[in-house]
Amino acid sequence: MPIRNRPPAGWLGRMSTRNPIPSNIDEKAFMAAVLDLSAWFGWRRFHPRTVQLMKGAHLTPYIGEAGFPDLVLVHRNRGVIFAELKTHRGRLTPQQELWRADLEAAGAEYYLWRPADWHDIQKRLRGESE
Repeated sequence: MPIRNRPPAGWLGRMSTRNPIPSNIDEKAFMAAVLDLSAWFGWRRFHPRTVQLMKGAHLTPYIGEAGFPDLVLVHRNRGVIFAELKTHRGRLTPQQELWRADLEAAGAEYYLWRPADWHDIQKRLRGESE
């Protein structure tokens, strides 16, 4: 069965999409909710996962410049999205700011999504005009 025909899992499966995500949600749970929602609406998803090497030591393997967005979403009818996800207090690093500026200058669709943006995230992933 295609992934979009399965009921959403994680946060999305436990809540109505009409309600906002809890404001105190952590970034990992917020990412899971966005990944679930994007799969539900038929988006292909790419999110590099951090690996824990030992207690307190984490690594995200990549080649290239640091600060690449958390999530890349592709839909054949709705486009390509680069998204950085942050909690309501999270801030972009200088490297993330450079990626944002370069992607936007190149004409890419870039978002900094926070839990408070849940309604707008749903609208965009459904393909509704803003």
